[in-house]
Amino acid sequence: MSEIPKIPRKPPTVRDVAQLAQVSTATVSRVLAGTDAVREELRERVFRASNKLAYTPNRVARNLRVRSTRMIGVVVPDIENPFFTSAICGIEEVLQSANYGLLLGNYSENPKRENDLLGTLRAEGAAGIILTPSNAPEADYRDLIQAHIPVVAISRSPAKLNVDSVTVANRAGARAATEHLIQLGHRRIAFINGPLVISTARERQAGYEEAFAAAGLQILQDLIIYGDFRHKSGYQAMQSLLNLPSPPTAVFTASNLLTLGALQGIHERGWKIPQQIAVVGFDDLAWATSLQPPLTAVAQPARDVGVTAARLLLDRLTEPERPTRRIVLETRLVVRASCGAPSGIDTERVQQD
Repeated sequence: MSEIPKIPRKPPTVRDVAQLAQVSTATVSRVLAGTDAVREELRERVFRASNKLAYTPNRVARNLRVRSTRMIGVVVPDIENPFFTSAICGIEEVLQSANYGLLLGNYSENPKRENDLLGTLRAEGAAGIILTPSNAPEADYRDLIQAHIPVVAISRSPAKLNVDSVTVANRAGARAATEHLIQLGHRRIAFINGPLVISTARERQAGYEEAFAAAGLQILQDLIIYGDFRHKSGYQAMQSLLNLPSPPTAVFTASNLLTLGALQGIHERGWKIPQQIAVVGFDDLAWATSLQPPLTAVAQPARDVGVTAARLLLDRLTEPERPTRRIVLETRLVVRASCGAPSGIDTERVQQD
């Protein structure tokens, strides 16, 4: 029989109750919120532990738990990224129509922060979670799995979670972008990417490499630079590329923020687009047409990702045992002047795996 923990001197927490009762914090939250989806034996253990520790739930926290059955957690890596902003708008649109609220968490690509946010959502008894997983080696989703909370992953393929997911055709989109640059005569095509631990980075690099292989061209490893999907990384990578003895004649960037950083680096150097360097980015946003010259980009349906994910989650809440669904939405190459394409070229080419 395990040793009974000493009663803490500071006010006891849900975690203290869970440790003494030998259950998860999510179980404690459900029992104290008065839900019926907990076995009687576990309920008794929670009540005994709560009484022994003289645990009194905070009124505000208790009110949150009472409402939690109608709350959905949304956890993303970078709320400043317009892709996630659009996806969240799509999620909220669907949830509001179904009378669910939204609890938003931003972990800033920090796996520890991601774990903390997921723990908070479990403790508050969120009805479900829509998550863009970090998939970092230190990320731990065991508690999420054990709590049996419905989860839908968006944008990134969840390596450690067998859950519903909504992603886009990253590989096909990246291949189309790279092939387009090759068709325009470019051979020294740089690629600014995010960390390969993230599925989107791996898939977009696979598309880049497939385009070279299909054309019978050699990939130049010194033209591939990895960052963290943020503006600063794009800027630093572009500076490094332009400092090469033989700079690239074209660059393909793997995210919208990397694109902005790369453009800043090009403009500061005084290079002309596309005369001295062609640019194609992954993710087409409203500002792409406002740039000079307008940006060629791989468009991905960010809002549709959110809408589809929210619908999948609602379906999972209604039918918990149904088979896992993994949906891949189309991308399309939108050709504008930044790549140096001749005028009159087809501006929308649909790509799909």
